[in-house]
Order: sequence, then structure tokens, then C-alpha cells
Amino acid sequence: MKLATPVRLLLVATILFFAGQQTTFAADAKKFKEFHTIVDYAFMKDTATIPVKADVLVIDSRPSRRYDNGHIPGTINISDSKFDKMTDLLPQDKSKLLVYYCQGLKCSLSHKSAYKAEKLGYTNVKVYAAGYPDWVKQGGLAGVSSKYVKKLVDKKADAVIIDSRPARKAKKGFVPTAIIIPDSQFKKMTDKLPADKGKELVFYCGGLKCKLSPQSAAKAIALGYTNVKVYQAGYPAWVKAYGKGDSIAASGGAKKAASAAIKAGPDGDTITVASFQDIIKNAPDAIHVIDVRDADEFGTGSFPMASNIPVDELEDKIAGLPSDKPIVFVCATGARSGEAFDMVKMEREELKVYFLDAEITHTKGQPSEVVPAG
Repeated sequence: MKLATPVRLLLVATILFFAGQQTTFAADAKKFKEFHTIVDYAFMKDTATIPVKADVLVIDSRPSRRYDNGHIPGTINISDSKFDKMTDLLPQDKSKLLVYYCQGLKCSLSHKSAYKAEKLGYTNVKVYAAGYPDWVKQGGLAGVSSKYVKKLVDKKADAVIIDSRPARKAKKGFVPTAIIIPDSQFKKMTDKLPADKGKELVFYCGGLKCKLSPQSAAKAIALGYTNVKVYQAGYPAWVKAYGKGDSIAASGGAKKAASAAIKAGPDGDTITVASFQDIIKNAPDAIHVIDVRDADEFGTGSFPMASNIPVDELEDKIAGLPSDKPIVFVCATGARSGEAFDMVKMEREELKVYFLDAEITHTKGQPSEVVPAG
């Protein structure tokens, strides 16, 4: 059967059109040139760490909507389509290691971005070609962004946001709706976690250098929770984007300050250096001073009235702590004494407890030097 001339012409035009499209498609496929230096999950596990390494920058080349919903924790997002507009996020040091990744072996975005970085003069560039899907498949934690967490809060999503910082810090300001489960108290507070092991859990702490949230996330996974994420940018990023959030007023701060002439710090948890020094000089029997440094440190010097309970041993001795007068925990910097405060308040809220947040130096035969932490 012969086709009418107009029909034949239309058919030829259609064939030529699709032939042209196939040529275009083939040309596009050739544009996907694999970057010359490819790394695998083993490399990434040692490179994309928390705390984030100072000499490494890992970059997600996917669109922001992908990054927000799931990425390698501690990485930044420079979508390849916006590369030229976001070069200010790249380091000034052109020798710094840059590792790009995107959505897997069929994704060209990370390769394109890597070549662009080399053109800018960066000399140590690599591509994690298997990308985010491989990271998750291999057991890497899933990270989410501030925008993602904000949506959970605003939509009152069926998820649990968990602050892994010490309670002393967390109660001063935290992401709205979050519950406080300090990583150091995780095992004792698992009853706060949902019974449903499939419920989404999002852990966060103090930012890119803070290990508490990934540690808690790993513990939750070990308990059988299957939908665990980390908001690694954490509370500092939340404050920068959305403000302070919620807080819990220090309980009994005014009453504490009246006890034994103690003047509490602004948070109600600490004792001021001036108040502490006045008490140990003029009324040393008015408080219990417990030095929570290790025994060998305590042996080199401490306050005359102090007793020693190393912080690692304190948990088993909380029940026997005296309640007849206030307790002040001390150490060398305020770090361990603050941890001791948190541990005790979790177990015995009724105790009048403080800690000295200060740099303390003990010199044999000389008065101890106490300088407020700064």
C-alpha cells in the first residue's frame, strides 16, 4: 500500500526527529566523564568523621532537597547546578582534600563538580562515586538538615527529636519538642524512647565537632531502632537559623542561692567563684566539697575539706551522697564537675548540688588558684 505524499513526508520528518534526539542523547551520555580519582566506603568511613576533620571537606553535589532529606553527616551542600555561585564555600587552601559525592554510580553531578574544582586550582580532589546510597547501604548514619528538622517541628510529625547534650546545657536552649537524653545517661533513660522500633528518631548535639549525637544514634540502632538519623549541624545551626528555641528554667535557683550563703551562677547550677572562695575561707563546714578528678590527680593536691569520688565511680555512689548540706563538685576545669552535677540531678533531684565551673590549680604549700572558666 502506498502512503500519500503528505503522510510519507510526516513519517520521514518524525524518523529524522527521533534520530536527531538519539544523537543528542548519545552526545549527552558522552558528557558523563568519570573523574580520575575514585574512593570507596572504606575511605569515606575514615574521612567523613565526626568531629569533622580540619583538613577535609566532603561535599554533596545533589540538589538541596535531596541533601535536606538525607546526607553523609558533617558534609556541606554545593549542588552542581549552583557550583559557580557557591565557590565561596570552598576552602582558600587549594591543597585541602575535597571529596564529592552524589546519588550513586549513575549520577554525574559529583564528577562534574570535581572537574570544576580542579579547574579552580584545587589539587587534591576525589569522588565517592557510589555516593549516598552506598553510604547508607554500608551502615553509615543518615544526616538531615536544619530545614528537615524544622519541618518535623512545624508539622508535628510522628518523630522523636532527641538532644544528646548534657542536661545542664540542653535545658538552657533546645530544639522545640525535643526530649533530653544525655548520651552519658542513655542506658538509664531508654524508657523515654518510643516502644515502636520503626519510629523516626533524630539525634542532635553541639554541632560538627560533637560526637554525642552519633554515639547515641549508634546506641539506638543497637537497640533495634530502624529509622535513626542525626542532625549533626545541631543546636548551633538551629539557633543561627531559627533562634534559641525552647528552654527549661533552672529549678529552685533562688532557694539554692540562699543556702549556706551560696551565690549561684545565672543558670542556678554553678556556684560563683567568689561565693565558693568566701565559703571555704569563712565557713568551710557549710558545704560538702567533692573532687571528682581521678585519685592520682587528687593526690597531688585539692581543697583542704574536699573528699574524692572520681567521676567514673560516682554513679554507684549517688545513693549514698549526704543530704545534710549543699554539695559542690570540683575538678580541674569544670568539665567533669559539670558531668557529676548532671548525673546526680538525674538520680536525686532533691539534693542541693552545685559545681564549680572554673580553672583550678593546686600548688603544694600555696592557696589553690581558682579562675572562672572563660
